[in-house]
Amino acid sequence: MGTALNRRQILTGTAAALASLGYGVYSQGQETAEKQRGKEGSAVREGRIRHSVVPWCFKPMPVEQLAHHAKALGIESVELIDPKYFPLLQELGLTCAIGSSGLGFRFGLANPAYEEKCLKALRENIEHCSAFGVKRIITFSGMSEGIPQDVGLENMVKAVKKIIGLAEKKDVAICVEMLNTRVSETMKGHPGYMADSIEWCVELCQRVDSPHMKILFDIYHVQIMQGDIIKRIREFHPYIGHYHTAGNPGRNELDDQQEINYPAIMKAIVESNYDGFVGHEFIPREENAVESLRQAVKVCTV
Repeated sequence: MGTALNRRQILTGTAAALASLGYGVYSQGQETAEKQRGKEGSAVREGRIRHSVVPWCFKPMPVEQLAHHAKALGIESVELIDPKYFPLLQELGLTCAIGSSGLGFRFGLANPAYEEKCLKALRENIEHCSAFGVKRIITFSGMSEGIPQDVGLENMVKAVKKIIGLAEKKDVAICVEMLNTRVSETMKGHPGYMADSIEWCVELCQRVDSPHMKILFDIYHVQIMQGDIIKRIREFHPYIGHYHTAGNPGRNELDDQQEINYPAIMKAIVESNYDGFVGHEFIPREENAVESLRQAVKVCTV
């Protein structure tokens, strides 16, 4: 079947499923978001950063509600979501900046034991992303589980080469995320994760040798492990396919209680001629998570 037919089947079928669950554009959160938009307007002003938001850290807020708030704030994308939400984004005039791997960070291509499972999930989600026009999809090295980093790198190169042809054909870049292994708090650090340096990820990209193999540069994680954020952006920007934000320490708001100089970093990203999205992936500690998101967008607008 052709791409057009695949896309029609996916979107039509998924839209029907969502409608049966009450996930249409008049779903939960629209009224609140519209009131907010009318009261305060978009958080995005003239600028060259394209903003996105990651839903998991805003739980228990439903994806539908967050999507309406994103629309109200002028955010263009809600990312790393189940493809069943793609029709909702389409109805709202939003996109998905980067698609989900379907598995999570614990299972990655650096471990042959998980290769078949990971490749299957990636193939399925590359198809979904391509049908919706999503240009990037996340992937992970997974946990080391006793595998040395050089061996894990070799394993991952071999595995990615089995799927990179599909990514090229569908024009979807595979983005490996670097995570920090120093922080032990749940979802603030990932002790035992294989790809915990930008250089490891860069070497993966170089050895796969495809413009569709990229890095998800999570500013929070890089700050914890290596620092020199701006220097690394300037040096490695050709390999970077997506960015994430969060305050450090704590993975909270991008406010004056954390150490990362986000305006300067955003200027460096702009100067690198990056044309993708910056996804906000911080965990709000304030009661009003939407205002925290508004603040993050303003801080990162240059």
